[in-house]
Amino acid sequence: MLVSILGWFSDPNMRWILMGSLLLGLGSGVIGSFTFLRKQSLLGDALAHAALPGICIAFMLSGVKSVGLFMIGAILSGMLATFGIHFVTRYSRIKQDAALGIVLTVFFGIGVVLMTKIQHSGNGNQSGLDKYMFGQAASMMLSDVYLMGAVSLALVLVCLLFFKEFKLVSFDPGFARGMGLKVGLYEQLLLLLTVVAVVVGIQAVGVVLVAALLITPAVAARYWTDALGVMVILAGLFGALSGVTGTLISSTLSNLPTGPVTVLAATALFAVSLVFAPRRGLLAKWIRHRRTQKDVRERLEIHTATATISQHTAEKGAE
Repeated sequence: MLVSILGWFSDPNMRWILMGSLLLGLGSGVIGSFTFLRKQSLLGDALAHAALPGICIAFMLSGVKSVGLFMIGAILSGMLATFGIHFVTRYSRIKQDAALGIVLTVFFGIGVVLMTKIQHSGNGNQSGLDKYMFGQAASMMLSDVYLMGAVSLALVLVCLLFFKEFKLVSFDPGFARGMGLKVGLYEQLLLLLTVVAVVVGIQAVGVVLVAALLITPAVAARYWTDALGVMVILAGLFGALSGVTGTLISSTLSNLPTGPVTVLAATALFAVSLVFAPRRGLLAKWIRHRRTQKDVRERLEIHTATATISQHTAEKGAE
């Protein structure tokens, strides 16, 4: 396995794929931080599943596998799903979580039906289209990597440019509105960035699991800090590390899709954060609990000793 990994780094094309996965994880982690803080984690999952019909329709209309066309189709499909979610929640008594679940399953069901139809259509270009379900980074062309890396880098740059506005909108929309910010505009921009982040990662991570790359690094980063800036940086680093690790392992070991391996790598980072984070980690909480128990026990012993001495003094005074 080590020889295979070293072989990867000696191949220029493979190095570009690794760089694309790194930028993908970086962009997903950064965008995911705001999605997580705004309590819209399930939205990423719904958008990812909703992208599948857009990919299938783009292929059926063009007859070729073009990442650019797939991205356009997936973005349009994701925006349609977002409209559907808002329509259901606004004009019915259904809450947002139920609306997300409905839209997720309906769009994914349509996507699976279209994918099955494509696979039985006899079109030779459909070979490998099923990789979009669970992802396969090694199957990407160099042009795909360029596009994915450029879009991921653009996501990060937009977040840096509007960091202060996104921070206000995420934590206190009312205060942001009072300062004169167009909260609705920035919320829609964040939504668009989330859609793009989901869509750009589909080929590498897959429709089913790309949302995990959006949320898990952000959740892991939250354990280490209270500062949003530090959290965004950590989430980006965790996402980048997960993307590179998943790509390396899935491409080294045959028949392993990239998506599940990348998600497992991100989950491993979350597990480490859950246990070893200095303030919120389980180990730190256990140590604080033990210290509190020790302090209470010592104070109780001192109180008992003081009470005993006072009692003896009172008895001697009475004699």
